[in-house]
Amino acid sequence: MYGCDYFKIHYSVYYYYICSHKKIELKKEVLDKGFIEVLDKLGTDLTVVNSARVSFGKRKEKFDDNDRKLVKFLAKNKHWSPFRHLMVQFHVKAPEFVMRQWYKHVVGIETSSSSSAKDHAWNEISGRYVPVSDFYVPSNWRRQSQDNKQASEGSIDDQKIASDIFETAMSDILGSYEKLLEAGVAKEQARMILPLNQYTEVYWTASFQAIMNFIELRDEATAQWEIREYAIAMKELMHEIFPEITGIWFEVNSH
Repeated sequence: MYGCDYFKIHYSVYYYYICSHKKIELKKEVLDKGFIEVLDKLGTDLTVVNSARVSFGKRKEKFDDNDRKLVKFLAKNKHWSPFRHLMVQFHVKAPEFVMRQWYKHVVGIETSSSSSAKDHAWNEISGRYVPVSDFYVPSNWRRQSQDNKQASEGSIDDQKIASDIFETAMSDILGSYEKLLEAGVAKEQARMILPLNQYTEVYWTASFQAIMNFIELRDEATAQWEIREYAIAMKELMHEIFPEITGIWFEVNSH
């Protein structure tokens, strides 16, 4: 299972054979047109324990029960630096309003070694260069929460009227956007009328700890449903590429 042995992953409709020292190809469809794809990674389950043991001049070649105990100790006692040696690069396609929430995990970068909001790289597709063509269409129109001003719950009774209003608005907006482009207006200006359900794409590279911080904050009951779907998909991916470390992390930090 470890080292450079091949193992099969059943992941949605995708089947891949991956090697711990070779490029990983994993992809998860999210929402109606979005996805998360793992483009690359640095490290294996052994990376965390070897990074911790370097203080004693030791290095392991096979993950065992002693390593599991060490990882639990590190996570429980908040010794975060060994976890930052694991890095993952994701390609994410998500609605703009999801990305704006996601980006909050990047703008908090600072230099303190104790922060979980560090170790990021973020590059995004530009509407100045590429015309916007994909838009998120909800499959369920939720009610405003009665006890949380920023949250939603359940479903409204008349789904059709909400869908009709949405479709009419989108048709008018997209028609106007196309007319502006046809009139010669620059894409960087024409895009100003586009709504937050437009899909955008980013490359996000982050450390294991930073990724866990994102999942813990966004895969919980008060998170918006759409971004929670991405957090759940990312959690599944992390269990695939770093099974031991991810499993222990959530075992220690489960509430």
